[in-house]
Amino acid sequence: MSHSRQRAALPQALHLQLAQRLREQILLHCIPPGTRLASVRACAKEQGVNPQTVVAAYDLLQAQGLVEARARQGFFVRGAAHAVRRALDANAPCGPRLPPPTDATALLRAVLGHADQVGEAGGTNRSGAARAMPGCGSLPAQWLQAPPLARALRRLLRECDGARTAQAYACVEGDPRLREQLARLLAEREVPAPPSSLLLCNGSTQALDLLARALLRPGDAVMVEQPGPPLAIAQLARHGLRLLPVPRTAQGPDLQRVQHWARNCRPRLMLVSSRLHNPTGGDMSTGCAHRLLELAREYDFLIAEDDVHAPLSDGGPPLLSAMDGLRRTLLFGGFSQVLAPGWRVGFIAAPGSLLERLRESKLLAGLASPALTERALALLFERGAVPRQAAALRERLARARRQAVHTARQHGCRFETPPRGLFGWVDTGVDTERLALRLHERGYLIAPGRLFDPEARASTRMRLNFAHAQDPAFWFEYARALRACAV
Repeated sequence: MSHSRQRAALPQALHLQLAQRLREQILLHCIPPGTRLASVRACAKEQGVNPQTVVAAYDLLQAQGLVEARARQGFFVRGAAHAVRRALDANAPCGPRLPPPTDATALLRAVLGHADQVGEAGGTNRSGAARAMPGCGSLPAQWLQAPPLARALRRLLRECDGARTAQAYACVEGDPRLREQLARLLAEREVPAPPSSLLLCNGSTQALDLLARALLRPGDAVMVEQPGPPLAIAQLARHGLRLLPVPRTAQGPDLQRVQHWARNCRPRLMLVSSRLHNPTGGDMSTGCAHRLLELAREYDFLIAEDDVHAPLSDGGPPLLSAMDGLRRTLLFGGFSQVLAPGWRVGFIAAPGSLLERLRESKLLAGLASPALTERALALLFERGAVPRQAAALRERLARARRQAVHTARQHGCRFETPPRGLFGWVDTGVDTERLALRLHERGYLIAPGRLFDPEARASTRMRLNFAHAQDPAFWFEYARALRACAV
């Protein structure tokens, strides 16, 4: 081993680790400019280190231009742009660490960064234990069965058309065999979506992006649920759309607020989930769904129905798209939840009048679909592998959910809605952004409530992923961080 690699393997000194954690929080504006850092004694007690370690860390941050010392007052975060540039260019100690979940993209970077660490180093935290990810939005990778996917790909490549499938552009609409299978699947859910009304895309994330590009313009008003899926909220905001928050109730979206926005702001679209809502896990009542469709007709807006978690649902009320017959509704979803996070195949079911606009947006955004993965997924559907996988995952998730709910309640978590599906929406009693930052320092990722609010307000709530909430070490650190935040 070279000397440089030997040096890289050595653990960092405590003052360097502390300085690095504070540096990241300052650069990400988790500690805003002008904030007074904790006193040396308070920081030493909180971090469990010697006061001289804190002094050395603060001195290093001062040398990097991130903080300034004020006589008899303490250390304060600097806000000048040149200080940030100096810190970014400084040769300061920095290793690959997950970004704190301060916004939707930071949460996504953290999840993807964790996936890289799992692949390279087993996904461990500083103590060497497996890192818990209660804030992520997917099932654990070890739950998902890779062999069926591998067998389908090998079969395709052995077939005479396999090489052509891998090398040639696919049609813009997506693989015909997969669209046939999806049409049958949606017919079972009473959604009238023939293959000609289906557009395949690179996961549900691209599906929503195509909807925004094809149907909306910057400045258009869009109603979104509050709380709602953080990535979808961030996507719509990035398109320059005006987001109108609609509180989510036990029955579904608050219909009085929907009518208020529809009458006064004339929104073009509403993004809504009728089953296994993210993050609450709730379903929309049939009465609420009927009234929502009436409002859409009365005030002339479209409804984009998010059905991403359908494979994890064991039944529920009818979909809006089934009740409406795809007249004012569009349905989108995907399969990464039950196959593999990197297996990016999604779909949009849309009225014929809108499908051509969606097709043009897809053509401009990415030409065509990933033909090989779509054809492999079609094979898995034809063999019944996808429904079998989904059923096995629902059973395993139910067991994990019972255990996670019991443990969470023991630690004072109050569930806002009855726990169902993959997620629970829990009230912790403290600011969950502060809680997230403390747990991040310990190597654990949670999803604070502010990420799910289109108005980005502080919140005492967080989304709990039941499948990732089994680790006793996480709950030990959670209780420790909770006590610190309650002070």
